[in-house]
Amino acid sequence: MAPGHVAYGLGAQYGLRITAETVMAWERGTALPGERELMALAGVLWCGPGELLAAASTLREHRIARDLSVEDVARALGVTGAAYQRIEESGRWRGNERQAVALCDTLAMSAAQFLTATGRNGELADLLTRAVTTRWQAYVRPVDKLVPLDRILVQDVLEQLHSDYQALMVSTLSWNTTGRDRAGTAGEAGREFLDRVVEQFWKTAGI
Repeated sequence: MAPGHVAYGLGAQYGLRITAETVMAWERGTALPGERELMALAGVLWCGPGELLAAASTLREHRIARDLSVEDVARALGVTGAAYQRIEESGRWRGNERQAVALCDTLAMSAAQFLTATGRNGELADLLTRAVTTRWQAYVRPVDKLVPLDRILVQDVLEQLHSDYQALMVSTLSWNTTGRDRAGTAGEAGREFLDRVVEQFWKTAGI
């Protein structure tokens, strides 16, 4: 179908006044369709809305990919449609742990996707950095409240990451002969580990 044919279908079938130029902009990624437009576009092209999206990274994109309405998700969380709409628009999650699990189940999201979609990766990175560089036991509860995972799993992962980081620092310090070289190498290795600490967390958790 040419862009003009798609534009015509959007108007004839769904009453949307879309030009061929707009359809071309969607194809190139220089413009994005709204939710109503995306649903109509999927209808014209005989496919699911999720097939028109790249890898979902926001709550709205995950919901559309599952072909769910705001009310569908709100019902699963036990909140009003307006309350859930505000969550999507702000990109910030304020729900409790039960609701986080329900959201992941409803939108078929992994725990890692949940944190990305709710803008909490930075917060997780900060907690993990503190956990591996100090006493990991003190961060089990804060991390458990942040990620929708079993607490025992969180505990095991933090203990393993702490052990990996400390072992890396010890082994790095033993590689060089001079104190300055040892400190420099250890610092670089430590920074590289901490830069990847969120990735390592999910990998260790098997996510």
